[in-house]
Amino acid sequence: MPHSAKLTQGSTFKHVVSMSATGALGLMCLFLVDLVDMLFLSILGEKEAVAAVGFASSIMFFTVSLSIAVSISATALVSKAIGQGNIELAKRRAVNVLAFGVFFSTAVVWFLWPNIPHILLYIGATGRTLDLATEYLQILIMGMPAVMIGMIGSGIMRALGDARRAMYATLIGGLVNAVLDPIFIFAFGLGVQGAAIASLIARFSMVAVSYYGVVHIHKMLGEFDLMDFFKDAKSIAWIAVPAMLTNLSSPLANAIVMEHTATFGDDAVAAVSVIGRVIPVVFGGLFALSGAVGPILGQNYGAGRFDRMHSTISSAVVYAFAYCVALCVVLYQAQDWLVSVFNATEGSAELIRFFATFVSFSFFFQSLLFIAIAVFNNLGKPLNSTLLNFARATLGTWPLIIVFSFFMGAEGVLLGQAIGSVIFGCLGFYMAKNYLAELEQKAAGEIVPPHPRAFEDML
Repeated sequence: MPHSAKLTQGSTFKHVVSMSATGALGLMCLFLVDLVDMLFLSILGEKEAVAAVGFASSIMFFTVSLSIAVSISATALVSKAIGQGNIELAKRRAVNVLAFGVFFSTAVVWFLWPNIPHILLYIGATGRTLDLATEYLQILIMGMPAVMIGMIGSGIMRALGDARRAMYATLIGGLVNAVLDPIFIFAFGLGVQGAAIASLIARFSMVAVSYYGVVHIHKMLGEFDLMDFFKDAKSIAWIAVPAMLTNLSSPLANAIVMEHTATFGDDAVAAVSVIGRVIPVVFGGLFALSGAVGPILGQNYGAGRFDRMHSTISSAVVYAFAYCVALCVVLYQAQDWLVSVFNATEGSAELIRFFATFVSFSFFFQSLLFIAIAVFNNLGKPLNSTLLNFARATLGTWPLIIVFSFFMGAEGVLLGQAIGSVIFGCLGFYMAKNYLAELEQKAAGEIVPPHPRAFEDML
């Protein structure tokens, strides 16, 4: 299959919509694993089981964020090489990022597994909820290398502009999980353990699908050479490590929110757990923006098309606004259904309705931050993404939820987090626009952009 820089041609809005829509389906199916687990477990009528999945999912979101971070490195490196027309370099980077991801994810599993009970206890899980969350997470964490491979494979295919096949790995994983969940939970009577086993099998199904797309369809893996790997490891880490830190900020914010919510009781925790599982499914099209915009920017940066890079950012904002308006209306109309389908108690139902009515539109401003992250990760300043996201997770979360929860109770936790997203979304987007303008001016004046030497050598 020819590896042309297809994202340097045609409508940027069409590329944004296509890449975002397919990326959203993939991400939604990835997070749908947790939502399906929670949905089936809620049928058992045991709120501790639902709360357990909520606590465990905070940790799983951390591991998924690491996988997404390494896939960002794959997308940035491969898309830039494709834009420059250097196919052999793209293949070499692809295989070395995969190797990097496997080594790294294995090390993370080795570190996390024995410490799972202590981590869950720290973020507020106690009693039977702690026991169930530990059982669930100790099984599911074993699938992290599979998630890593699947996400990197999707990142490579997105870098090529093959958005459709990029979503297949996570799409198949979500479908496999939906089929196996009722079998293991109800037919085998395994409860929380059954949900974890079904999710683990689903994650391994992602490997086969991504391998087929990258290797057999696109033939994008070069031969692995240990010396080349060591040479490329620095270049991979230059993007992957800041991206990991950037993505870790979201689970950090979630952990802060969950810890503070726990002070309001299990009903509040169960509500935030449901909201946390609904968000990626409903707003998956926004969460996918960074991964969608990244390869478009990367290919056009390699080709020197700054006009198309500006157009890509504008198209992403239009898409995000339209998507958010439409989905917020749907979420508002569906709030009673959500309360019913998750068997929410009266206390939980109030929080779910408050989120659907007042808080949900803050995700448009969060999408501005996603666009900014794509700019910085793919154009040579990944540390800016890290600083912005950690500022949002700390300064934009902790003080605000403390103040608002003092006056509003558990609802103030949700509102405080939303206001932080508005502030840092606007700030990040402003910074990204200015940075892109600086790059364009320096390119026009034939001045080398002030990137670190490692990044210049990498690209």
